[in-house]
Amino acid sequence: MPSEIGSNQDKGKETRLFLFLVICLFPLLSVAIVGGYGFIVWMYQLLAGPPGPPS
Repeated sequence: MPSEIGSNQDKGKETRLFLFLVICLFPLLSVAIVGGYGFIVWMYQLLAGPPGPPS
């Protein structure tokens, strides 16, 4: 019986961890990655000029 109780507690921890990853961590991480990439492109264009042929 104690092993069943332990596995139920582990299953609950795994479920909470999964929900945390799906609801909190992955969306925040994706926003941070896209925002960071946009910031890098913006800074590059600030220093190197807009894209396109030189006029």
